[in-house]
Amino acid sequence: MNVFEVIKPTQDPKKENQVKKVNIAIFGHGLVGGTLINQILDSFEKIIKRRDIKLSVFAIANSKHIIFNKEGFDTNWRSDIETKGNHYTVFDVISYAKEHHLENLIAVDNTASSSFVENYIPLVENGFDLVSSNKIANTLSYSFYKEVRNVLEEKQKKYLYETNVGAGLPLIDTIKLLHLSGENITKIKGVFSGTLSYLFNNYSIQERSFSEILKEAIANGYTEPDPREDLCGNDVGRKLLVLARELDLQNEFDEINIENLIQEHLRGVTKEEFLNRLEELDEKYSTIKRNQKANHVLRYVGELSGDLQQDKGNLEVKLVSIPQNSALGQLQGSDSYFEIYTESYGDRPIVIQGAGAGSAVTARGVFGDILRLSDKG
Repeated sequence: MNVFEVIKPTQDPKKENQVKKVNIAIFGHGLVGGTLINQILDSFEKIIKRRDIKLSVFAIANSKHIIFNKEGFDTNWRSDIETKGNHYTVFDVISYAKEHHLENLIAVDNTASSSFVENYIPLVENGFDLVSSNKIANTLSYSFYKEVRNVLEEKQKKYLYETNVGAGLPLIDTIKLLHLSGENITKIKGVFSGTLSYLFNNYSIQERSFSEILKEAIANGYTEPDPREDLCGNDVGRKLLVLARELDLQNEFDEINIENLIQEHLRGVTKEEFLNRLEELDEKYSTIKRNQKANHVLRYVGELSGDLQQDKGNLEVKLVSIPQNSALGQLQGSDSYFEIYTESYGDRPIVIQGAGAGSAVTARGVFGDILRLSDKG
């Protein structure tokens, strides 16, 4: 056989050279991270065909172990990390990328870790763009927030985090564009938590106890494993702070006025004990519901207000009673809802509403950020 007869390119070599390979390291492969990896694998061929971009996940890590493959992983990645995973630091990822001359690097943080965000600066300094569903980096001290952005500017790298607020809704991008265009944003208000949206949307109109609906939300996977992480209001507070900092406000997290929905005697018990004592929440919320005005419903609302042209704004997170026929009062399911008030639009806010929770929605939002970075020159 003539040796030249077996060399048959599967596609046009000229076309092959036009395909841009993007190398992705994914940290965190739980509900969001695992869904994201599968979305990337499922869309692999379509993205090559439609955008001339080859998305290659070269590293997958959890809090303890990592696996590498410079050619990218397939659908067996879960068993690979169980059987072939090794202990690591972020510098192992950086070294692997350098050793294999990987270009167009993106690090994706799908953890909820406060310690992992310390890796952002060394990743950027070593050639990685960043995508994150983890909102902690944007809500630590203002000095850290600025340090990350100074390094990004110095290294000419990008950091996208659309899913920090509103899962996959185009909220942060809208606020960024308005602010950069010189629009004076005067207030941002809304329901920031899909979990608490589900809880109060249902409790307000159903003749069931608060604990019963909370148990339903837990069973459906709407809450964190310890639902106090949702009920304490800190997650909503962080989301509000993310938006405040998009407006160049210098607020710190401890300056947010947050109403904790959990009675004090239940805050310090173990998770198991709290889950066994959910009925102790009922009397409080039954009283609140009963004492509302007629045709009113309960909503857990975040609001950014004040003179937003100054260094700091007023950030408040609280349970409110509002008319059922208002826009917020008509919210259903687990939707998030945001009103953006500006000088130009006056009393008629820009409204963004949609699915505010769920691993598939959040993963799709992270995927969108990856594609936006992949498209850059």
